[in-house]
Amino acid sequence: MIVLTRLNGHPVMLNCDLIESVEEANDATVVTLTTGNAVVVSNGLDEIRERVLAFKRRIHAPGATGP
Repeated sequence: MIVLTRLNGHPVMLNCDLIESVEEANDATVVTLTTGNAVVVSNGLDEIRERVLAFKRRIHAPGATGP
């Protein structure tokens, strides 16, 4: 799970395994999930990618017991 920020400043936790696509549009980023739901956040594309990678590294690290 990664934490992103909605446009209203509220945090939202997303299961990064369900992310289908991420698109930047003006001052917002649209994260579309495999469920068909879309979440609009203020985080940029690069930041989202880095959060997903950090999460995956953390859970797949040798000796990891979970997130």
